[in-house]
Amino acid sequence: MNGFLKTAGLVIGIGTVVLGAYLLTIQLTGNFAAIVPGEAYRSNQPSAADIAAYSARYGVRTIVNLRGRHEAAAWYRDEAAAAKNLGIRLIDFPMEADRRLDVEGAGQLVALLRDAPRPILIHCRSGADRTGLASILYLARIAGVDEEKAERQLSVRFGHIGIPFLSSTYAMDESWEALETAGS
Repeated sequence: MNGFLKTAGLVIGIGTVVLGAYLLTIQLTGNFAAIVPGEAYRSNQPSAADIAAYSARYGVRTIVNLRGRHEAAAWYRDEAAAAKNLGIRLIDFPMEADRRLDVEGAGQLVALLRDAPRPILIHCRSGADRTGLASILYLARIAGVDEEKAERQLSVRFGHIGIPFLSSTYAMDESWEALETAGS
């Protein structure tokens, strides 16, 4: 039994290190991915250089900032200036990763995503939680993708770890479950 516990501890320790390295890597590389190529993309907080690169490579015409308007923050001023300089529309839609998005808020977000000039870049701080929920909504409500495929957007692949009672960002999973039932 003692050998089993040591082996189990070693496996858990190695798994934790590998997961941590993966999560760090996706953050350092922008956590960028296509939601629907040519239509919608997702990332963590983009720098001005990232915005210029995404504009040049993918033709981004709209940025949806799920962190909300924060004029006192350097990251926000840099993002707003880069968007303005490149002729990209910046839309601020405040969400919090640890608070559920209600049906009304989801409806507003879907309308915004549906009507915004494409291609769209959707982001939050890490590109994992709020961005994951917005990506599911885009796929399920706008692109018409089946729910199983859409739900992959809110996963560890993008850095989302939604564990009931342990992770405050589980609020995004709860939001989707409620919205799925509501048909919003």
